[in-house]
Amino acid sequence: MDPSETTPRVTGWKTTPPPQSVEQTVRMPSPEVAPSVSMTMEPRTALDRYKRQIHNQFIKTLDGGHLRSLTVDRQRAELQTMLTKVVEIEPPPVARTEYPRVIAELLNDILGFGPLEPLLLDPTVSDILVNGASEVYVERRGVLELTDVRFRDDEHVRQVIDRIVVRVNRRVDESSPMVDARLPDGSRVNAIIPPLSLRGPLISIRRFGGKARTLDDLTQMFMLSPEMSAFLQAAVKARLNIVIAGGTGSGKTTLLNALSHSIPDTERVVTIEDSAELQLQQRHVLPLESRPPNLEGKGGVTVRDLVRNALRMRPDRIVIGECRGAETLDMLQAMNTGHDGSLTTLHANNPRDVLARLETMVMMAGYDLPVRVIRQQIAGAIQLIIQTNRLQGGVRRVTAITELVGMEQDIITMQTLFEYHQTGVSANGHAVGMFQCPGVRPTFTNRFTVAGCPLPPELFKERVLLRDF
Repeated sequence: MDPSETTPRVTGWKTTPPPQSVEQTVRMPSPEVAPSVSMTMEPRTALDRYKRQIHNQFIKTLDGGHLRSLTVDRQRAELQTMLTKVVEIEPPPVARTEYPRVIAELLNDILGFGPLEPLLLDPTVSDILVNGASEVYVERRGVLELTDVRFRDDEHVRQVIDRIVVRVNRRVDESSPMVDARLPDGSRVNAIIPPLSLRGPLISIRRFGGKARTLDDLTQMFMLSPEMSAFLQAAVKARLNIVIAGGTGSGKTTLLNALSHSIPDTERVVTIEDSAELQLQQRHVLPLESRPPNLEGKGGVTVRDLVRNALRMRPDRIVIGECRGAETLDMLQAMNTGHDGSLTTLHANNPRDVLARLETMVMMAGYDLPVRVIRQQIAGAIQLIIQTNRLQGGVRRVTAITELVGMEQDIITMQTLFEYHQTGVSANGHAVGMFQCPGVRPTFTNRFTVAGCPLPPELFKERVLLRDF
């Protein structure tokens, strides 16, 4: 048979004939050369070697310009046609009934995120954790579980990382071995590679796919009670400055997205993040994203730079995805100078720890401010702290809603408006407890009336609001 007859021809694609034998084109390391730490391991099976060879063949020969001119569906359709022909000519080392699976995996490798694609399409998956090529965990309903997903080798993991970061103009290499990025659906990605990682390339994905949840959705999930939901909706409409605190995976960003549904569409909102993941639903939202420095160490734009710039953009509210450092001082000054209704998140274990964290981060701004002045800034800027926690079994709860009342001498005074008490663990290992109202009426209830969202006095009556068991 003429070799040209074995080459799949699809108009607009640039291709070359496939190799006579996949095995002939796999370069094995020379036996006299000991593999170094940076060398890529060879694929473990004949099928892995086959898929890597076909993948490399297509990457080298596809017409990238034509590819970018097509819709995603058309890209997959044309490439699937080509792969089907190649697989028939150069069959993989599996049964014929497995050909569709091999073609699907090759499509995911070339156009998507490789073995991660099925996990990214699974709505029950909230976290994807890649611990090297042969170990991938997911979190479902708050519980980690090992999957049967595998990469061919470390190079395969690096290819997926590169495909993720290049879409958001980031890079990862030996000079910059850590990177934060995001997926097209808004999911947050962190990747770290050797020499910092001793287990090969690592990927951590926090899913934010699909429609953003509302406070009603979170109430149905027992993250908070209906009374707490009504209070928080009124607090956002009344333009209170709110900090959402909690540990990793406790639901801070989910709750922030849910609160944002109560922001009126008439307001101009500027969001500031390291990696854009907020899903605000208003029409007048201006998302800003920080930028790391280039290879020469220049061109970096920090969250603090963006906060300062946002003040010149005539925002009605400023939403900072997470306060981590010196930008906290600028945020507090913005809250104290007319930008009411601003929201942010930070990591802290309880409301009192939030105040200590805020003090520490303000000091990172480099100004020698007395502690009393810093605390006055905090007490004057923030009205509410919402504490979230991830409890046994992966359940997420709003464990406290706390008002900052003011200053008594050098101490910021607070009062708890709503709280959650865990009372035990259910038979299936999930935390159970009750939401309570201690009977404390907030000092800013008049702001609810002025904003047109008054709350009934009995909402703050001392009682058990809801039991989640």
